[in-house]
Amino acid sequence: MIATEPIAGQYWLWREQKIYYVSAGKNTQRPPLLLIHGFGASTDHWRKNIAELSQEFEVYAIDLLGFGRSQKPAWQYSGDLWRDQLHDFIDQKIQRPTVIAGNSLGGYASLCVAADYPQSVAGIVLLNSAGPFTDTNPLGAKKVNPLQKAISQTLQGILRQPWANQLLFSFVRQKSRIRSTLQKVYLDQSAVTDQLVEEIYRPSSDEGAAQVFASVFSTPQGKKVDQLLTAMTCPLLIIWGEGDPWMNSRARGAKFREYYPSLSEHYINAGHCPHDERPEVVNGLIRDWYQSLS
Repeated sequence: MIATEPIAGQYWLWREQKIYYVSAGKNTQRPPLLLIHGFGASTDHWRKNIAELSQEFEVYAIDLLGFGRSQKPAWQYSGDLWRDQLHDFIDQKIQRPTVIAGNSLGGYASLCVAADYPQSVAGIVLLNSAGPFTDTNPLGAKKVNPLQKAISQTLQGILRQPWANQLLFSFVRQKSRIRSTLQKVYLDQSAVTDQLVEEIYRPSSDEGAAQVFASVFSTPQGKKVDQLLTAMTCPLLIIWGEGDPWMNSRARGAKFREYYPSLSEHYINAGHCPHDERPEVVNGLIRDWYQSLS
């Protein structure tokens, strides 16, 4: 039976900001496991994974700065910022090399840690990881034509205006809109529950949430995924929800293999958030992969 209630967490002070995290399980000979959510989500999104995985591993989940129950200062948000947050958390709280598992944006942040702080990382697990390659757009879809690019740049310019960003933020944070978006990216509609909608809606009411949302349109892009992979040396497991409408998982999988041929990968019948939609499958794949770690 998969647990559906979040585990109570605690706070860690990082750069004078309160960071929320959850821990479960006991210290074992295996590397600890640190779970990183995607954009707009939180530690709650791992509630179906933590209870089961913590029976075998020391498991942590953390809210990235700007999300969940962590504080939301008016900073410039980037992969580098979250990279430093995760590295410092491992260094100060976990205190030994850790396997980092990240979904979507959390996957990109995990890659940043593995590339720039290899001493902190025992392995990486990516679940429908975000982030652009040098020669493709971020979602691994068809190349954008010049007109589309011009329109996109114009829209981004408009959305940097506070009034426009506030208008868009007010629209997308509506519970009906959150539910509609989730229903598009989950294959199993029964997984889109009132609890899940509430868990994503609640942090959007926090002070500073709109500014975090705005930073998506103003933060310069960080390193490309291929640059990060080239700098990595640790074991890599990729789990793809093959029904993800936001990214062409097979095409992205091929790009990852091109730059990191030693990876392990699995394609499963799920959407953008396979850990939440098919937790029993994802938990099993992570457990099995752990057996291969030295």
